[in-house]
Amino acid sequence: MHKEIDDLLEIMARLRDPQGGCPWDLAQDFNSIAPYTVEEAYEVADAIAEQDWPGLQEELGDLLFQVVFHARMAEEQGLFSFADVVDGLCQKMIERHPHVFDDNHQSIRDAGQQTQAWEKQKNRDKDSVFDGIAQTFPELLKAMKMHKAAATIGFDWPDIAPVFDKLDEEKQELREAMETGSQQDIEGEVGDLLMVCTSLARHLNVDPQLALRKANQRFDARFRIVEKLAKQEKPGQDSYDLDYLDSLWLRAKKQLGHRTD
Repeated sequence: MHKEIDDLLEIMARLRDPQGGCPWDLAQDFNSIAPYTVEEAYEVADAIAEQDWPGLQEELGDLLFQVVFHARMAEEQGLFSFADVVDGLCQKMIERHPHVFDDNHQSIRDAGQQTQAWEKQKNRDKDSVFDGIAQTFPELLKAMKMHKAAATIGFDWPDIAPVFDKLDEEKQELREAMETGSQQDIEGEVGDLLMVCTSLARHLNVDPQLALRKANQRFDARFRIVEKLAKQEKPGQDSYDLDYLDSLWLRAKKQLGHRTD
């Protein structure tokens, strides 16, 4: 027999019951649980990236449990309940999708138009389009969110060509900072360069976090082969000539069937 959401809420209440509950669960608060919530969200993303559908089912359950945990602690403090969370979410979805729930509303033609309508609706009651972008986001994700939000009021390049021009400009400014600037200047120019790369990714419809994740995976796989080959061919050494390592790198890329550039 399948369990329902009420069963999960009851389990959470039992875990937090001062009389007979779990000591670990009782010791937690919003701050101590927040890192687990972030971790579970990443594990959901990992399962999707790996196309691990049984794993995704499990990770979604773990993420749901985080929502229930936070809602239970809030209810104990008289802040809100899980039912309030659901009610607020339902209202938000209905308000932000009038083309679905309001028969008198103009229809939305495609996903792009819906995205524009969604962002316009979200911005309606904000002092800044950046309001709502969590300060605790990983910086790469935050940069992507900021560029996307700024674009909703027209602060965006019309096409990709100027982005490449800006990329060249920032590269030159970094070179100049390296020649004449302080470490603080260099750091600033590296940051600007990364921001332009993030904007470039957005214009190419590429998720920069996913792109970096995959680049990390490629680097990991290739470098492990480089290490293995080096240890096999030159046992006893703990460092190697760069030209030799570059040759192993090309062999590793060929072995993995990747591009040789």
